[in-house]
Amino acid sequence: MSKLSPLPLRYGALTGSVIGFFITLPLVWLDPWFALLPLLFGVLITVGIYDLNQRAHTISRNYPILAHLRYFLESIGPEIRQYFIYADTEERPFSREQRSVVYQRAKDVLDKRPFGSLHEMYHEGYEWINHSLKPVGHDHSDFRILIGKDCKKPYNASVFNISAMSFGSLSANAILALNHGALKGGFYHDTGEGSISRYHRQYGGDLVWEIGSGYFGCRNDDGTFDEAKFVKNAALDQVKMIEIKLSQGAKPGHGGILPAAKVTPEIAEARGVPVGKEVVSPAQHSAFSTPLELMTFIERLRKLSGGKPVGFKIAIGHPWEWFSLVKAMLATGKRPDFIVVDGGEGGTGAAPLEFINRLGMPMTEALLLVHNTLVGANLREDIAIGAAGKVTSGFDIARTIALGADWCNSARGFMFSLGCIQSLNCHNDKCPSGVATQNPRRSNKLDVADKSLRVSNFHRNTMDALANLLGAAGLNHPQELGPEHIIRRISENEVQPYMDLFRFLEPGVLIDGKTDNPVFVKYWDSARADSFDAPDFVRKLRETKLH
Repeated sequence: MSKLSPLPLRYGALTGSVIGFFITLPLVWLDPWFALLPLLFGVLITVGIYDLNQRAHTISRNYPILAHLRYFLESIGPEIRQYFIYADTEERPFSREQRSVVYQRAKDVLDKRPFGSLHEMYHEGYEWINHSLKPVGHDHSDFRILIGKDCKKPYNASVFNISAMSFGSLSANAILALNHGALKGGFYHDTGEGSISRYHRQYGGDLVWEIGSGYFGCRNDDGTFDEAKFVKNAALDQVKMIEIKLSQGAKPGHGGILPAAKVTPEIAEARGVPVGKEVVSPAQHSAFSTPLELMTFIERLRKLSGGKPVGFKIAIGHPWEWFSLVKAMLATGKRPDFIVVDGGEGGTGAAPLEFINRLGMPMTEALLLVHNTLVGANLREDIAIGAAGKVTSGFDIARTIALGADWCNSARGFMFSLGCIQSLNCHNDKCPSGVATQNPRRSNKLDVADKSLRVSNFHRNTMDALANLLGAAGLNHPQELGPEHIIRRISENEVQPYMDLFRFLEPGVLIDGKTDNPVFVKYWDSARADSFDAPDFVRKLRETKLH
C-alpha cells in the first residue's frame, strides 16, 4: 500500500481558505457583519477550485489562488519598474528625466536641475554640443524654415512640430488640445493618416494633411484615390502642406485593419468610410506602384491643391528603393517639396514586437542616408527634410538638424505634454490619461483648455532651450548647425565630432560617379527609376543559400 504524500505547500492558500471558512462561519451567529469573513473565504475557495479544474493555465492548477498574485504583480510590472526601479536616465522607451522636463515645460514651471548631470559623461555614446567664447544673444526663439519655396503657396514652418497621430488613435479631446496648442504656439499639427476630423478643424491650427494607402478623406468606395474629395480637403486654408505616407517608423511595410466596432460615426465622417464596417489600410498604395508614378502623383497633388507644398514621409528600409525614388526625381525633374524621415524608433502606432524592435532603420542612419543622397544628387537645396524619432528636447532638435534635417517633428513628446504617463496602454483603449483612447469616460477627463496651454508651453519652452543652446554655441539660427557642432564619445578616452564620425557626401558626386561610400557603391548604380525591384545581384542571392 503506497503512502500518501502530504498536501503540497503550494496548495496552502486554498487549504487556508477552507480552514478559514469553517473557523469564521460560527462567528456569523455573534454578529451578522462577521458574514463578510466566510464570504471572503468562500470566494477564495471558489477561485481555487476553478484554478484546479481549468486547463488553460498550468501555473494556476499548480498554485491555486497564489497564481493570481503573480498575474497581478506581472500586470503592474511596467509601472513598478518605471516608478521605483529604473534610474532617471534609463530610456524605457523614455527616461524619467526626459518625461519630467516635458511635464515641467508644459506646466511652465522651473525645469532647472541642481548639483550636476546625472549622465555618465565618460560612457560610450555620450553626446554634447561645443560652446563658444563668443556667444550670441537671441531676442526670440521662433525659428522657422520655408518649405516649398518654388510653390505658389509655400509654408513657413516652425522647426518643431507635432508629428502624425490620427483621430482614432488619439481621443477627440487630445486632438482638440493639440490643435488649439498648435494655433497658440504657431506651429503645425500633422493629422496622421486618419485624415481631417471635425476636431482638427474646430480651432483652426495649421495642419499637414497626411495621406496614407487607405486614402482617408479622399477615397472612393473601393478604397482608391478620389480626386474631387482630395480637392475639397486640400483647398482648406487650414491645410498648409500635403504629406504622402509611404511608411512609418513604428510599423514600416505594414498595413492595418480598423475593426468594425471602432468605426464610429465621427471616425467614419473623418475617413470617408461607412459606419460600423471594417476598414483596411493596404500595405502599399494603389495610386502609384513605381518611383516614376509617385513623382507624377506628387505633381498631380500639388496642382490639385492649388500649389501647396507636397512631400512624403518615409521610414528607410532597402537603400536601393530610396535610391530609386531619387533617380526618378532626376529622370523626370519632378520632385517633392519636402521629405519627412521617420526613424525606426517611432512608436505612437501600436505594432507587433518584431516590427517595433527589429524593423526599419533608426533615425540617425536614415536621416544621414536621405541627406547624403540628396546632396550627392544636387537636390538638397530644392527639398526640405523633416525628421522624427524620440525628439523631446532642445538638444534633440539641435543634433537632428546637425545631421542634416531642416526641422523636427515629435509625437510622444507632445503626448507627454498632454499628460501621457507612458503607461504603455495606447493599444488597448485603457489609456489612464485620456490621450490614446476612444472611451469617453476616460477621454472626457482630459481638459482641453488646460492641456492646449500645456502643448503651447512645451513648444515655446523647448524652443527657448534650443535658442539658449544656439546662443551658447555662437549660432544665430538652427540652419547654421552642422556635423562639426555635435561631439560623441566613442570610447573612454576618445571623442569625435559628427563630421569625422559619419561620412558626408560632397554635392554632385552621385551624378559624377565619384563616391567611394560603400552603400552608394553597392546600390546606387543598380537602382532604377522605373521600379522598386531589388538589383539583379540581390535577387540572385535570394535564390540560394550558397553565398
